[in-house]
Amino acid sequence: MNKVSFEEIGAVAATFFAQKEVKAGQVVKMTGNGQVGPCSAGDKFCGVALSNENGCAGVQVKGFCPVAVTGSIDLGWNVLAADGAGGVQTATAGAEKSPSGVECLVVSTDTAGKRAVICL
Repeated sequence: MNKVSFEEIGAVAATFFAQKEVKAGQVVKMTGNGQVGPCSAGDKFCGVALSNENGCAGVQVKGFCPVAVTGSIDLGWNVLAADGAGGVQTATAGAEKSPSGVECLVVSTDTAGKRAVICL
């Protein structure tokens, strides 16, 4: 039993127009003025969708939140990018030889469940 929970601490959410493919729980990126859409593998994400109803999505843009994970992610500060399946992965080095992604604090991981709690 986990006696500590970080989820939703400092959560800040905003409403955006959303592409119909956006699903709750997936990381999203900006696709237009005030609009979000699903991420492709390697994309920088702007937050995590909380809902998508009637063409609008609630998106958490700050604070602690759970995300799906592909591969292994270390605890502590990491540069993360979208994995193309709604979750995140460790960012890879781009042409400038430094990882291209979003710097996030990873406070817990569950490798069996392929989940992590990150601070945006």
